[in-house]
Amino acid sequence: MTDTLWLSQSAYDRLSEELEHLQTEGRRQTSKAIEIARSHGDLRENAEYTTAKEEQGKMEARIRQLQDMLGRAEVGEAPSGDTVAAGMVLTTVDEDGDAETFLLGSREDRAQGLPVVSASSPLGKALLGCKVGDTVSYEAPAGSFQVKVTGARPLAD
Repeated sequence: MTDTLWLSQSAYDRLSEELEHLQTEGRRQTSKAIEIARSHGDLRENAEYTTAKEEQGKMEARIRQLQDMLGRAEVGEAPSGDTVAAGMVLTTVDEDGDAETFLLGSREDRAQGLPVVSASSPLGKALLGCKVGDTVSYEAPAGSFQVKVTGARPLAD
C-alpha cells in the first residue's frame, strides 16, 4: 500500500515511541522469553516456547506495520479552510437526515475520541476535495450512498 497516511504530530510521536520500544526493549524481552522457554526441554511439546514464538511473530508484524505507516505518513497540522482533506473533522448529513461527525484520517488519531473514516475508503475518497455544502455520492459494499458535507474543521491536537 503506497497511499499517504495523514497523522497528527501526537499520533506520529506515539507511533515512533512504540516502534522504538518494540525494536529495542520488546525484542530483548521476547528473546529472553524464548531463551527461558527453550531451556525447559523438548520444543515439540513446549507450550511456553510456542507461545513465546507466536508473540515474537506478532511483535515483528507490528514493527513492520509501524515502519510502513511512519514511512507513508504526512505529519503536521491538519489542513484548514473549507476544502475537505485528510486530517479534518467533518460533519455530514446522510439521505435520511442523520448527522455524523468524524475524523477523515487515520485510526491512529482515534485517541481524539472521534470515529475515524479512512481517506482511502469509498466515503473518504468521495469526500476528498469537496467543499462544505457539497453533496457527494459513493459506492460501498452495502450499496450507493449520498452525504452532504455540513462542516469541516482542523483536528485539534
